Amino acid sequence: MAMSTSQSALSVEEQAALVESSKKAAAFQAVKDYLESTFQHVGIGSGSTVVYVVEAIAELGADITSKMSFYPTGEQSRQLILAAGLRLAYIQDLPPDASLDVAFDGADEVDEDLNLIKGGGACLTQEKIVATSAKKFVCVADFRKISPRLGTSWKKGIPIEVLPMAADRVLAELKAMGSLNPRVRSGLPGKAGPIVTDNGMLIIDAPFSPLLLSKDTESGIEGGDGEDGIWTVDALAQRLINIVGVAEIGLFHGKNGLQVERGAQKPVAAYFGLQDGGVRLMKAGGE
Repeated sequence: MAMSTSQSALSVEEQAALVESSKKAAAFQAVKDYLESTFQHVGIGSGSTVVYVVEAIAELGADITSKMSFYPTGEQSRQLILAAGLRLAYIQDLPPDASLDVAFDGADEVDEDLNLIKGGGACLTQEKIVATSAKKFVCVADFRKISPRLGTSWKKGIPIEVLPMAADRVLAELKAMGSLNPRVRSGLPGKAGPIVTDNGMLIIDAPFSPLLLSKDTESGIEGGDGEDGIWTVDALAQRLINIVGVAEIGLFHGKNGLQVERGAQKPVAAYFGLQDGGVRLMKAGGE
């Protein structure tokens, strides 16, 4: 994304402050558009932009927020909820026949169909449980997460949560599927050994060639079914989750909350703070 002459004249610190300002604007706009005062159950994800989501919610005041319960995806969001003085609740305590009214979360990469890669913070399973428990899932991020195809800019690989005893077998299966150097995520430099999730499992990061969209194959582009390591998002997601030993994957795909009442993995909208201080909105069904 090219910068204007006036932007290029800004110092590194000024550019960083502008991006932070735009992330805050994106978060506040998302809350304004999708958090209704009548809501009772709200999911809160993780990431630097979600910090501003919680700030925006808290600024609504206790008259509105005291009637709401907030459900975290991990320790970071739990701490954000508590620090803001909001009511903390846990997704396992939500009745199985109930839904969150809305969930806000970030992403590591977002394609033009609003498919996501998530799990850079190793909370992908909790994040998917919260997202799919919501009637509407809203993504809030910054411009660096926008990508034409998943795997274009996020080169670390698709996060996959696996049982420790199955890790070596899963790695071998991923290599056979065309993954480019999949590996168990290390805890270094802060922790010796691998990252262990809140669920007592390991994370494998599996890079693949950029994932095709359904429209690519419909327009005549060959592949997408794994041949030569080329996959569509949906085909790869289905194949990964079927590997024995895999608990969950960091591909959020399929339906959005406008297409199904619950269980959607894709957001209905994504708000991005831009490099120039503006906000870009991508909505399911068109921008």
